[in-house]
Amino acid sequence: MENLFLCKTYPPITTTAAALMIQHSSFSSTSNQDDNNDTPADKKLHEKLKEILPYPNLASKIQRYVSQYEKLLEESSSIETVDGQDGSSQSGVGGGGGSFSSSTQQKMFQLSPLASIYLQFQTLQEEIQSMKELSKQAKEDGDDDMLQECLDEITSMEETCQSLGPNMINALLTVVQILSSDGDNSNNTPLSGQQDASADAIIELRAGTGGDEASLFCSELVESYKKTCKMQGWQYEVLNMSKTDLGGIKEAAISISSNSSFGGGYGNSAGEVQLGPYQFFCYESGVHRVQRVPVNDVRIHTSAASVGVLPAPKDSKHGADSLLPASELRIETMRASGAGGQHVNTTDSAVRITHIPTGITAAIQDERSQHKNKAKALKLIAARVNDQIQRKEAEKRGNAKNSLMGGGDRSERIRTYNYPQDRVTDHRCKHSEHGIDKLLGDGGEDTGLVGIFAPILRQMEKEELLIQMEDEEVQLQQQQVIRKK
Repeated sequence: MENLFLCKTYPPITTTAAALMIQHSSFSSTSNQDDNNDTPADKKLHEKLKEILPYPNLASKIQRYVSQYEKLLEESSSIETVDGQDGSSQSGVGGGGGSFSSSTQQKMFQLSPLASIYLQFQTLQEEIQSMKELSKQAKEDGDDDMLQECLDEITSMEETCQSLGPNMINALLTVVQILSSDGDNSNNTPLSGQQDASADAIIELRAGTGGDEASLFCSELVESYKKTCKMQGWQYEVLNMSKTDLGGIKEAAISISSNSSFGGGYGNSAGEVQLGPYQFFCYESGVHRVQRVPVNDVRIHTSAASVGVLPAPKDSKHGADSLLPASELRIETMRASGAGGQHVNTTDSAVRITHIPTGITAAIQDERSQHKNKAKALKLIAARVNDQIQRKEAEKRGNAKNSLMGGGDRSERIRTYNYPQDRVTDHRCKHSEHGIDKLLGDGGEDTGLVGIFAPILRQMEKEELLIQMEDEEVQLQQQQVIRKK
């Protein structure tokens, strides 16, 4: 079972550590939220936990997750014991009898980083308590040297314990994110929507107000995103692109997928899982406004391009035909139109797919092959349908919340590119960067324009989510008090 506890960001909980967790009699009771069963030691540990957390009211939530992990660990231990007595080597996936389901194993893996840090905290508290008793004995015996050593050791352990607080909060966020990855995506952002951390992305761009200047700016954004993908080691595919005579882009759709062989990713800090293309690019959704002097004018013009970032359907890597039921689709073929080579207006290579229940359409004619156009159109329409379904479900549940981050809607103005001042300002985090050409072209900081603002915006959303979680915990505790009365 040791392989269950491997984690990218924290030391694994080994079999020995797991056994210690089971032996800690207070481990389960501390996590029990029934105050009637809490011992004074449990309550004291709970208060100590609140002292080290940046968000104290989340102590109960952390202990509930740890309690879940401890129960799963005990079940796993008992099953392994039975298997050992029967002489069986099966420890667990699928099957009947005492086997451990893969979903349970997965949940143990997801909870193990948080449980590992909590175990460190609990162990330190016990050692601090033992050292205090030893210092008390040294004081009674008049042993000043021993007393000073004990006090120094207590100070050192308390500092170590204090440093676990932020790490525990980061681990909690990771647990919440992963366990909710199949939930709603009310704001189309990684923490509120809880999309799969490694999800691929589909980016749609459209030139807005500003005519040719808007199309030229849209093409610059497309090239910037492509360069960012190359720097991150991700693969991209142009699903659809409509160009103007001046080299601008009216609209485009790009599919971005991670490739584990490159090892590219974002979000490698402690307590944070490796993030994929969607979670990296999702903050680009909205209206990008540009202020600059066009080549054929002397006055400053204001133009805009809208960007929409959608999570790519999980099944897109296993074949386009598995994305949506064929019975829900109407597929039409036609001859490609517009400027092009010999295939234009000669073969029925263009494909338009309509999702009948929602009326959403996707048309692709970039490839000479009808099959390739169909595969691209299926991938694009699946992402659009998935996005609309999630938004409608979120509205039904009333999960939309007022947020400084905004709603991730492509009609919402998020960023201004002011060329006369050589400045890019993100209106959500009020942060500005200078050097537009470097940000859009060479990238800067090896992450490009996206990587400059994404960490700031992600941190903002983390703080919002933590405050929201704290408020929910306070309400839950108030409800428990009312029920006891």
